[in-house]
Amino acid sequence: MTSVRGAQIQAHNWGWRHSGRKAFAVAGLDLTIQPGERVLLLGASGAGKSTLIHALAGVLGGAEEGEQRGQLLVDGLAPVKQRGRIGLLQQDPDAQVVLSRVGDEVAFGLENLAVPRAEIWPRVRQALADVGLNLPLDHSTAALSGGQKQRLALACLLAMRPGLLLLDEPTANLDPDGILEVRTAVDSVLESTGSTLVVVEHRVEIWADLVDRVVVLDAGGGVLADGPTSSVLASQGARLAEAGVWVPGHHPSHRRSTVPEATTLLGTEGLATARVPGHLVAEQIDLELSRGELIAVTGDNGAGKSTLALTVGGLIPVEAGRVVAHPSLADGVGTDPFAWRSRELLTRIGTVFQEPDHQFLATTVADELRLGPRALGLPSSEVESRTDELLERLRLNRLAGANPFTLSGGEKRRLSVAAVLANRPKVLILDEPTFGQDAKTWRELVLLLDELLAAGRGILAVTHDRAFTTALADTELRLEAAFDGGVYTGAKAIEVAR
Repeated sequence: MTSVRGAQIQAHNWGWRHSGRKAFAVAGLDLTIQPGERVLLLGASGAGKSTLIHALAGVLGGAEEGEQRGQLLVDGLAPVKQRGRIGLLQQDPDAQVVLSRVGDEVAFGLENLAVPRAEIWPRVRQALADVGLNLPLDHSTAALSGGQKQRLALACLLAMRPGLLLLDEPTANLDPDGILEVRTAVDSVLESTGSTLVVVEHRVEIWADLVDRVVVLDAGGGVLADGPTSSVLASQGARLAEAGVWVPGHHPSHRRSTVPEATTLLGTEGLATARVPGHLVAEQIDLELSRGELIAVTGDNGAGKSTLALTVGGLIPVEAGRVVAHPSLADGVGTDPFAWRSRELLTRIGTVFQEPDHQFLATTVADELRLGPRALGLPSSEVESRTDELLERLRLNRLAGANPFTLSGGEKRRLSVAAVLANRPKVLILDEPTFGQDAKTWRELVLLLDELLAAGRGILAVTHDRAFTTALADTELRLEAAFDGGVYTGAKAIEVAR
């Protein structure tokens, strides 16, 4: 592998404020990262980690998108002038997919860097193998799951061998095997190239043995902690945990409340799912969701978890079998959720997508929460009451006037959950509900969902978060991929004893 010199990062009193935001996302940052260093960037949700990562990649935008203070340099130049040296993996992999075929997607960056033709396809195949994306080069990128897209986006970066590798929550939507493959792939590239690494991740234990330094951003500005990984965690673990950092040995836990008497709300019978009609994703799924019950849907990336969630939520049609709303949920509008009108879905089934950006419609956080209640024709006093309650409960009140698309990944997730809760549906379909949450906001979200369960809501949650499953799940439904002669033939559901 070609040798690559790691990039140096220098920040002096640097800060950034998005247009329309009162407070700076990052303020008063003084930081130097030497070439070849491996840094884990931590901090509470909303502390500015993603903002800093995007600034280092030179993609924050100009003066019309926000206000910058101080100085931020990569190898002595503004990041926007060093883009050929920098590779960024964003929180939303959909934002990075350009082409329709897997192989072409990885080759695209290499072609733009004028890599010799003879080197391109060996690099493409190696990068895909490194991240465990074992698919044909002509496989459709549109057919990939969220976790598979995450691996593809990382493969694109690894193939280009940047001097500065920036990873923003790279394992958030990956299964356990995928997490190990991604870490191994990143480690291999760093060993071979000497690239500098800055990785944002809430769960410290995933990267602790690969990085050599931890930098913790203070939500109030500046740096809360900085130093060698082991010494920072040993000397300041309790303090960091209090600030919301996921520190090993300090993880929050939760015990379920008493559940109400079970009444079936929603079920499936011999269900087969397909994201595109005729292309089977999963089959033979029989489940029943009752009041006060949480079903956790787990399994490998690409096994069809998100497709199952969208199908059960009445947003895409079934491939075979059926989804049945029981009278306690249907309330006179028919048994097939897919046949319901949008307004009928609002108070019956609320779905939170895997990618929060895909469901935002308003220009401010507060207005996003008002959309559903207004569509239901509720009095303005009730609309405002629900909005204020959710802003406070999910720590979004200071962001009420902000544009949803300027929020951090964790803030976007909380907003997408809050927007569904504003309609008070009887069933919640949640796809990766704890994505991007620090330890504090994770616990608050779990407490809120527990209260909803105790009040009789039913929840189906797609998740890779074992702590979440342990805390709240009554039933775990694992989707396992099936193969015939090495060819994927769909996934089948297996109920896991709890």
